[in-house]
Amino acid sequence: MKLCETESGKQTRGLSAFPSLLMRLLMGQIKGSPSEEDTSILPPKMIMCQFILWCWCLCSLYVHAFTKSLSLHMYGNWDETHFGKMGSYYINRTFFFDVHPPLGKMLIGLAGYLTGYDGTFPFIKPGDKYEHHNYWGMRAFCAALGSCLPPFAFLIVLELSHSTPAALIAASLLIFDTGCITLSQYILLDPILMFFIMGSVLCMVRFNTQRLRPFSFSWWFWLLLTGFCLSGSLGVKFVGLFVILLVGINTAFDLWRLLGDLSLSLVDFGKHLLARVFGLIMLPLFLYTTIFAVHFVVLNRSGPGDGFFSSSFQSRLIGNNLHNASMPEYLAYGSVITVKNLRIAGGYLHSHWHLYPEGVGAHQQQVTGYLHKDYNNLWLVKRPDNSDDLTGPPELVRHGDIIKLEHKETTRNLHSHFHEAPLTKKHLQVTGYGINGSGDMNDLWQVEVCGGKKGDPVKVLRSKVRFLHRSTGCVLCSSGKTLPKWGWEQVEVTCSPYVKETPSTQWNIEDLINPKLPNISLSVLKPTFLEIIWESHIVMIRGNSGLKPKDNEMHSKPWHWPINYQGLRFSGVNETEYRVYLLGNPVIWWLNLLSLALFVLMLTVASLAKQRGVKMEGMRKVHCHTLMEGGGMLLLGWLLHYLPFYIMGRILYYHHYFPAMLFSSMLTGTTSISNIDLTLEFQFSISACFSFYLFHPLSYGMRGPLAHDPASFMAGLRWMESWEF
Repeated sequence: MKLCETESGKQTRGLSAFPSLLMRLLMGQIKGSPSEEDTSILPPKMIMCQFILWCWCLCSLYVHAFTKSLSLHMYGNWDETHFGKMGSYYINRTFFFDVHPPLGKMLIGLAGYLTGYDGTFPFIKPGDKYEHHNYWGMRAFCAALGSCLPPFAFLIVLELSHSTPAALIAASLLIFDTGCITLSQYILLDPILMFFIMGSVLCMVRFNTQRLRPFSFSWWFWLLLTGFCLSGSLGVKFVGLFVILLVGINTAFDLWRLLGDLSLSLVDFGKHLLARVFGLIMLPLFLYTTIFAVHFVVLNRSGPGDGFFSSSFQSRLIGNNLHNASMPEYLAYGSVITVKNLRIAGGYLHSHWHLYPEGVGAHQQQVTGYLHKDYNNLWLVKRPDNSDDLTGPPELVRHGDIIKLEHKETTRNLHSHFHEAPLTKKHLQVTGYGINGSGDMNDLWQVEVCGGKKGDPVKVLRSKVRFLHRSTGCVLCSSGKTLPKWGWEQVEVTCSPYVKETPSTQWNIEDLINPKLPNISLSVLKPTFLEIIWESHIVMIRGNSGLKPKDNEMHSKPWHWPINYQGLRFSGVNETEYRVYLLGNPVIWWLNLLSLALFVLMLTVASLAKQRGVKMEGMRKVHCHTLMEGGGMLLLGWLLHYLPFYIMGRILYYHHYFPAMLFSSMLTGTTSISNIDLTLEFQFSISACFSFYLFHPLSYGMRGPLAHDPASFMAGLRWMESWEF
């Protein structure tokens, strides 16, 4: 079907030219963009056609994801128990720790606050009913941002290919993807992250179209908006670094092109360079820092995240025992103390009644690092001969002194010996040993003040202290490794034979109880803003890398993702429960995988033809240019958001692929520009819509028989054995 023809019988750009014109009119740009060959006004019928396409594209996901998610499933799902709870923490101003930057959780908390949620739902486990809590505002916010993904994809592909069918295909792939629908329905970071990633890419390609209008209002607008979206991407998750890298590569090529433009003076090139440094580096950095400033101002009350941070960090939290507190300045014998490792997330020196299991060193009492404040963190400082003078003046502990540390609750001494540690095999085991404070020579530790000299007293909170084991010569250490379930998944404490000073072997005295000693104010300990930000990032990075799979926990590998090998159970297991299963629409995902291979083949052929000097004219030349520039950028985006997961040591989940899936869907649309007409486009849309109809219960929830039962309405749709629905 031809929309309009020239006198020579050739189809004009017609419908495919209109969206760019419409967007320019909507955005107040001057008619006759230098990047367009034809900006003539289109007939009213085409305007109406384009308007209908826009409405269909915008409304479909709203109908599916927005409205339905608010009326169904009043139970917590999967990571809603984490991010919903963190939204509650913001409303209650309670400090917590998370491995991701704070923007996404702040926005979730703000959405809940503005819609009447009071922050009282406990979010204990998936399946808990929300009852009368106003959870809908947080879900609606995430759904609204998820609903923007298809229009963003439409505009990006339209700008890169100047093809309405290609843009419509890309949008359709996201509209009818069950995975995107599922992620957009719940209180999760993923729709927020993908919103900012797609916003960054859209602003970047719009900025690229302003090349012939440098330093105009629209040029500055898209440059600064790109920087704004980049800060949002990184502010939600560190995955935002990948889109920052994509924009950085695009900017580097753009600057290289400008440097080769001999009509541009070096002064003008310098202006371009400084403008991009301001818009794409300084502005995002300022906004990113502002996010953390707001985060620290709002979360000013002590909470479950205190123990992950240093003593000085905790001193700024209202309700923490170190906030505006006073305690003795120096450590003395007979004091009851807590000892905190200076490694980020190294934990407090901790023990409990449980023993190391058989086959794990000596069958003695466990000594671990615990990340939370607890009575089992208390230790009594004793002389090596147990001779404590309770009537005389207190005697200070000094650099070089030999001491014993008796666990307050169990009365066993801190002990080490020539047995290997549970996880770090080159280190020695640390245990609790003895009865009522009596033990042996392996209970003796020498105190060393880092940077001190013999006779220097140990200062509470301010001295960095090491404990050297007298019998073996090793030094008390927090390895940072997480013990198995027999160790309650606490941090491994060892005795390291490597005596070099590192944060892992350095400790400070955080709490001290000794009524014989005078107290001083601890207000001098409060850290600066830059120190707080630096420590927060170290804790987040180490916490992220330390995420390991637990027993029987479902996780996946990167090669699983493009082939849709395995989904992720959001809620429910058996046929009596309400089940939601995260799985991408297999028709769409496998089409994306096929399009990736087809694109690489087409790009190779186009590159060879160009290298051989084959002349291309008309639409073939346009398609070749689109493949090599627009498609190449989308392929790079897919690679940057997918390949890094192969080298990550942390636990990985299926949902980590979805940012890359956005790029593969847009690449599918771009690849189709020379391979599809309006009739095929309509047929494709019907196929995508029908496949969504078949698999939509995965997104909206289902009860009754499982898919292997012929009576199930999902019977026959379990196309891979690894799908668990």
